[in-house]
Amino acid sequence: MSTPLQKWVEEQAKLTQPDNIYWCDGSEEEARKLIDIGSKKERIGEHFIFQALNQDKWPNAYLHRSHPTDVARTEHLTFVCHNNKNNSGPNNNWMQPDEAKKLMMKLSAGCMKGKTMYVLPYTMGHPDSPYSKACVQLTDVSYVAVSMRIMTRMSKKAIDKIGESADFVKGIHSVGDFDPEKRYIMHFPDEHLVWSIGSGYGGNALLGKKCFSLRIASWLGLQEGWLAEHMVILGIQDPKGKINYITAAMPSACGKTNLAMLESALPGYKIWTIGDDIAWLNIGPDGRLYAINPETGLFGVAPGTSLKTNPNMLHTLKKKDFYPTLFTNTAFNPETNEPWWEGLDGPIPQNLIDWQGKPWNTQQGTKAAHPNSRFTVSIYNSPTLSKEFDNPIGVPISAIILGGKRTQLIPLVTEALNWQHGVFMGVRNGSETTAAAIHKEGILRRDPMAMLPFCGYNMGDYFQHWLNMGKRMKHPPKIYSVNWFRVDDEGKFIWPGFGENIRVLKWILDRVNNKVGARETPLGLVPELKDLDLKGLDIPLAKLEKLFQVNPLDWKEELQDIKKFLAKFEGNLPQEILTEYESLSAKLKI
Repeated sequence: MSTPLQKWVEEQAKLTQPDNIYWCDGSEEEARKLIDIGSKKERIGEHFIFQALNQDKWPNAYLHRSHPTDVARTEHLTFVCHNNKNNSGPNNNWMQPDEAKKLMMKLSAGCMKGKTMYVLPYTMGHPDSPYSKACVQLTDVSYVAVSMRIMTRMSKKAIDKIGESADFVKGIHSVGDFDPEKRYIMHFPDEHLVWSIGSGYGGNALLGKKCFSLRIASWLGLQEGWLAEHMVILGIQDPKGKINYITAAMPSACGKTNLAMLESALPGYKIWTIGDDIAWLNIGPDGRLYAINPETGLFGVAPGTSLKTNPNMLHTLKKKDFYPTLFTNTAFNPETNEPWWEGLDGPIPQNLIDWQGKPWNTQQGTKAAHPNSRFTVSIYNSPTLSKEFDNPIGVPISAIILGGKRTQLIPLVTEALNWQHGVFMGVRNGSETTAAAIHKEGILRRDPMAMLPFCGYNMGDYFQHWLNMGKRMKHPPKIYSVNWFRVDDEGKFIWPGFGENIRVLKWILDRVNNKVGARETPLGLVPELKDLDLKGLDIPLAKLEKLFQVNPLDWKEELQDIKKFLAKFEGNLPQEILTEYESLSAKLKI
């Protein structure tokens, strides 16, 4: 007699019509077999799925080139299909669930003809964790199967965990024919189902990642009383050996992965990595907030990654291990058989092949590696991996950091006055775009808790859920805002960033442990300069003071923009958020 899982797989096979069905077990032997299939039999366009790289310099590493139209998340084609449109909120695209299913069934009919359907059983979170979820994804491309093995705990244990139950997270994925006009990523939160077609790109195809671990999981968290967040998790060890754990939410291009693997510039301090992207936050039996990283891999942006910006990531990428490492849409040096990207250490190699497989030189005026080119690597390769990574209960969180990229207004670090005030700081959080993003610099995009593209329900209700979580905790973590990107009058960054950010983290720990005081501003509490460890830094006093400057006259336009953003959630916006807005306006006397 078939289990609910087997019946579901059979139903999808009937729709998609693969030539074969292969149930993955997550073993090393299987990974090698899938790499071999992708290197010799499966293609995207003229390129095989995998191309082996220099195994001496980049052990077990392979290059993958995606379809030229398929290089990033397609937010405009991503839908969250609640029965009630208001549940999806103004932060999501919405389609009525029956209409969405009808569309996806039409696009998926026969989409796996001539291919193998890979059945990927996995858990997000350690199988023994009370917070983990059992999932199964179907896909028709070996790249996704290998990537999911790196990024999740793929094994038969997931099937055992599901057993005879019909309660498991379902993912249906096919690259289809890569037609952008037939590309959709549909989420059905009440059914714990994600259905994606037309894309092989990570965020659209590795359905355990943003699709489940944030969009579906955030909805589950609302119902079950926990938070799924776009956050790094790290441990900070002080010179006496004490470790405090923090989480940090930051939009893209704000240094999240660099922070998670930071190499400390202060002697005696060390960072331990637990996660670089996603945190599931639960209230433990002791009333404290605990975090687990549901993933087991790092899916990072390659350009800009170097020994200067993130030496620990370079060590991770070059570690010899049985987990494969994948490079997607980077450039390729045919003379040394190595990947290459802008920002990598050393001179630009001659005769590079670009991310589309075409000859490239510096005179072309284009990038050799795609700006969103990626690496996928096991977190177990990381030299900074915390020994608590596999702890089923997770780690207790002492502080939550909310960051963004702001050239003015926002201080280097600000402590919230209380949990409610901290939630408001997260709600008004935003980042300025770069010229590369939308051809105009300095445009502000509000991105509450860095979750705007990933919250699987109405963000007004999400803000209320955050407020409610704080009320349920005996010892809620302190909340901080950080901004590494404030500039001087010449437009140059004042703060050096990277490894020097440990100085800010040290102050946060000192505040958490009641070792130093703080100065109150209209925005919250900022450091006294004497309490910030600045030894060895050569920053003039006037510039240091500018890092913490709050000029009320500069805030008029900002307050108007915050009010305009909050108005989008009218009807679902908590009164507490409006109260905090009015309080800020009064303190700034605007």
